[in-house]
Amino acid sequence: MQLKSCLRTLGFSATNDIFAENAWYFRNALVRANYTNLQKGIHETTEYLEAFLRNLLLNEKNELHNRNLHISELLNEEKVDMGNAKVDIENVKVDIENVKVDIESVLPEKDSNFSVKTMVHIHDSPQQGGCDMGIYLNPSSIGFKRSLNSEIYVDKTGLIEKTNALLDTEQKFICVSRPRRFGKSMAVNMLSAYYACGEDSSALFDGLTISHTASYRQHLNQYNVIKVNMQDFLSMTHNMDEMLTMLKKYLVMELIRSFPNTAFLDKNNLIQMMRDIYAETNRSFVVLVDEWDCLFRESQHDTAAQKQYLDFLRSWLKDKDYVALAYMTGILPIKKYGTHSALNMFTEYSMTDPGELAPFFGFTEQEVQLLCENYDMNFDEARAWYDSYELISHRRMGDIHYAMYSPKSVVETMLRHKFGTYWNQTETYEALKVYIQMDMDGLKDAVVEMLAGASVRINTGTFANDMTTFATKDDVLTLLVHLGYLTYDSENETVTIPNKEVSREYVNAISTMDWHGVIQSVQASRELLSALWAGDADAVAKGIDRAHEDISILQYNNENALSCTINLAFYFAREYYTIVRELPTGKGGADICFIPRKLHLDKPAAIIELKWDKSATGALAQIKEKHYAAALHDYAGDLLLVGIIYNRDTKKHECVIEKVQKTS
Repeated sequence: MQLKSCLRTLGFSATNDIFAENAWYFRNALVRANYTNLQKGIHETTEYLEAFLRNLLLNEKNELHNRNLHISELLNEEKVDMGNAKVDIENVKVDIENVKVDIESVLPEKDSNFSVKTMVHIHDSPQQGGCDMGIYLNPSSIGFKRSLNSEIYVDKTGLIEKTNALLDTEQKFICVSRPRRFGKSMAVNMLSAYYACGEDSSALFDGLTISHTASYRQHLNQYNVIKVNMQDFLSMTHNMDEMLTMLKKYLVMELIRSFPNTAFLDKNNLIQMMRDIYAETNRSFVVLVDEWDCLFRESQHDTAAQKQYLDFLRSWLKDKDYVALAYMTGILPIKKYGTHSALNMFTEYSMTDPGELAPFFGFTEQEVQLLCENYDMNFDEARAWYDSYELISHRRMGDIHYAMYSPKSVVETMLRHKFGTYWNQTETYEALKVYIQMDMDGLKDAVVEMLAGASVRINTGTFANDMTTFATKDDVLTLLVHLGYLTYDSENETVTIPNKEVSREYVNAISTMDWHGVIQSVQASRELLSALWAGDADAVAKGIDRAHEDISILQYNNENALSCTINLAFYFAREYYTIVRELPTGKGGADICFIPRKLHLDKPAAIIELKWDKSATGALAQIKEKHYAAALHDYAGDLLLVGIIYNRDTKKHECVIEKVQKTS
């Protein structure tokens, strides 16, 4: 009736006669249009229904015989007369559990005969069972969809090619540690959307980097994915026992729901259930653990709970055939417990040793440059504010250096069209303050030197990968690397403050501490910079004298200490300048260079030569004799030549300034 009514609204004259005369043919034509049996080589076809409709609508005279619809010769074992037998498709239940069809094996020879609809159904349907979508088991791809729908999305799907290469290998255990807001959770959502068999996610990935790789189709939506955020479970419970009990309970419930016909040996044992599922389906698991280290950050002193947690992860993941890939991510690397092996099967990719995963967390320089072009923002300013997380990927063909940027900061800058401190909006400077004021020998000096722009050598090997076990200042500084407050140069084994945004957090922290001299020097740097611009050599010398008095915590006995004082005294210069220490010139190196960024070309450049217990005029003469100005290849404009010395007898600084014009 609905069909006839619809046809009449379209202007066709449809009567009951043809339906009455060919009722069984019409019913069976509908069946053949929707019936597929891949084992028997039967696929749906609309040719019989088309013949009926052409007779109805076009007054053609196509023969409508039920025998034409017979599929008996394809079935062999049993002939079905569709003309005489009425099929109750509502009540006939097919046991598909006992007849498993390897669909992919028949596709190459059958594709040409299948309609588009059939092919869609084939690729959308779970092939091995157990692919119902859940909260933790094969979750929705909505998290990754949100990333794709955002105004700014930077393609990091190249990570998937790396994880594909590790599936079902001895290297299938991966732990990625990065600071907050560096794209860790986005990566987890991306991996879940790609691997989970609960839905066809090809529309999300087609056209992205991963779609152009050989492994793309091979692993797309082929695994049972378990994705958990440990912070969620920790927040909902009061202790480790409760947390693990809830975690296992929720996962068990979802496994039972998704595999109702599986004969589980023990429905209360998560590990055994995953073994049973893998044995039955031969579909392995991809386990994704986000915020894996939350316990070590929130229960810093509960070592018993920490060991219990590590033991659970080990028993759940280690030496388990059902694991195709175990991927964990957090801020901290995996906790070290002496001889306690814990999770030693994991390969770690951290801020101190990022490996080949370096470019996938944070934005690369090229990515930021493109965003600046698209949003009409100055790239030099972006680099000053957010650059200098220097990550080195060691490769057989040579090391690759990456300058990584905080994604949170860059995105906010582009969307707001304003440079500022965005990364630390989720955590105040108080967190930094806790660590830099620790009573560790040499820690305060190291922080002051880095605040002045210097690099400090450290040993990262003794760090216990937690937030409480500190034997030396190096352990504190290593933690600050993992938290994103320092960047680590693995070649030189040194740390520095990465950029202007983070440097401001240090200033905020020390402003509330007993480092009064340091903060006074920073605050006075505005006046000192103005004196430099004015060419007032006496005012500059007096300003540096005050800075030396203010930061007397530093041993002041060589040109390096003098350099540190000068850089801290001119702290405010980084608002306008790229500051280069030891700028190579071909005839030595200029001690300090102030090079104005593009937005501040109205400010003069400066070359500063430092001398210990010598003459300021001699320092100025050296700048000229060795042609230090020639090293500023791309700069043209006002240039200040500055000689600064410290006289050990008078314990005073002297300064001479000469203004010249540099042409490119």
